[in-house]
Amino acid sequence: MLDESLLDTPDALAGADRFGLLRGVAESGARVRTAARSAAESGIPELTPDGRPRAVLVAGPGPAAAGVADLLRALSGGSCPVTLIPATGVAPLPGALRWTLPGWAGPLDLLLLPGPDAADPGLAELVEQAYRRGCAVVAVTPAGGPLADAVVQARGLAVPLATTPYDAEFDVEGAPPAAPGTLWSVLIPLLALADRIGLLSAPPEDLGKLADRLDQLAERCGPAIPTYTNPGKTLAADLADSFPLIWTEGTIAGAVGRHFATELAGLAGRPALTAELPEALATHRTLLAGALAAGADPDDFFRDRVEQPAAMHARVVLLREQEPGPLSAARAAQALAEERDTAVSELQPDDGSDLEKAAELLAIVDFGAVYLALAGTE
Repeated sequence: MLDESLLDTPDALAGADRFGLLRGVAESGARVRTAARSAAESGIPELTPDGRPRAVLVAGPGPAAAGVADLLRALSGGSCPVTLIPATGVAPLPGALRWTLPGWAGPLDLLLLPGPDAADPGLAELVEQAYRRGCAVVAVTPAGGPLADAVVQARGLAVPLATTPYDAEFDVEGAPPAAPGTLWSVLIPLLALADRIGLLSAPPEDLGKLADRLDQLAERCGPAIPTYTNPGKTLAADLADSFPLIWTEGTIAGAVGRHFATELAGLAGRPALTAELPEALATHRTLLAGALAAGADPDDFFRDRVEQPAAMHARVVLLREQEPGPLSAARAAQALAEERDTAVSELQPDDGSDLEKAAELLAIVDFGAVYLALAGTE
């Protein structure tokens, strides 16, 4: 259940926000500026690469590594293969995780390590593997830690991780896996690097515009803005008592959709399924006719509204990068949802660069997940 009255009560939201989730996502613009400054001070703008790598490999603990790999793959437009190295181990804990380079990795490849945990021995072992294979290594990690030292010894580049005092609030029992906005701290230096080696376009002026846009979105989605004009609160209210089916169109929207599902699970404790159009119309069609369908369990007039909450029904969240074109499956998605009497929430960014569009979608879904976490009740 969602306490919708809490969404429009800033003081109540602040009281429920014991881990500072709203502040974390609102600081995304500041994180971008700090991370861009850290990248510049580390010498990334002065790099003189020999050329574009054959492939980019990404490894690291937690959801940040997957998010970085997804977004680099989407924003690079296929100019270079980007592969996430999956972790193995008995538990998702420092010291228990290990990563192994694929057999083909060698001197033509680049290894990126978004490593918020500076002391993970598994990543240090991966750096040693990369050194033996001749792979170039770049890590974004806390300065002076074991991982940074290992990268420097392997003749790689270690960029200090941009942090805020707020990050310490997540190093306590019961806190979510990562602070909202952490993704920007590790992504921005790697975007600056990708710009330098020709994978994508992200010059310093574009990163400045990105930070400004995130600041504007933080104002639009802030706790003082009422639900009916606040896209983050509106998304949270839409998903009350719903099982989200996140349908995406486009590579950037696909990356954002998978990030949204991760945030819903990690912050709000809510399950969600993601699929890309047009395949979603086939893979999720049965869900719109089964137990989650809108008419599967009609509301009982005699149901106790307190002791017996309403049944959960599917709701489509349609993420798009732009207006649907002649070959878009968005119209077919809307038609299927209407046919199955399923509600649809649509998100489409304003005009801008691919990076700005990704930032707008990411900010709205992050705010939506946070508001859902804060206003959700048992």
